[in-house]
Amino acid sequence: MFLLNGQPLAIGRAFTYMGIQYPANWLQLSSEAEKAAISITWVADPVRADDRFYWDGDVNNPKMLDDRLEVKEDGTPLWEQVYDPVTESMVDTDVQVVTKGLKSNWIAQVKDTAGKLLAQTDWMVIRKAERNVDMPVKVAERRSAIRAECDRLEAAIAGCADVAALITVVSSQDWGKDE
Repeated sequence: MFLLNGQPLAIGRAFTYMGIQYPANWLQLSSEAEKAAISITWVADPVRADDRFYWDGDVNNPKMLDDRLEVKEDGTPLWEQVYDPVTESMVDTDVQVVTKGLKSNWIAQVKDTAGKLLAQTDWMVIRKAERNVDMPVKVAERRSAIRAECDRLEAAIAGCADVAALITVVSSQDWGKDE
């Protein structure tokens, strides 16, 4: 972005500096020397961190990595609640509220991906069980590779010590190609 005295200049918009009116297309048409002559500088836009891993795109504000058992303000456990028709009110269960962290969410996503990939050939497994019709070798190998990749990713995600490590792991997903 272009800055004039530390303030951003909108491209395609006229501006005034030291009593001189510059037209809307001046930034596009002027040379670097002309811009520098009136102290216009170029600063690259800041890189936004991946919102899947960081709050508000801020690399200094990572999302929670591990699950957290929730507690009330007084430190006592926060229990899931259900409706009790007898008392016509919500009552606590014996299950504590858990806020899922990135690891749990990514493991669930990996399992979902594997399940969807396997679902495409599940009918062949059923056919084998019901009618003893063999599954093609390539299909069996593909299903085995999908399960292996799912297992690898689950273990790697569970072992991540920080968000940067998690990003590396999820970026390494390799589900192969359908044939």
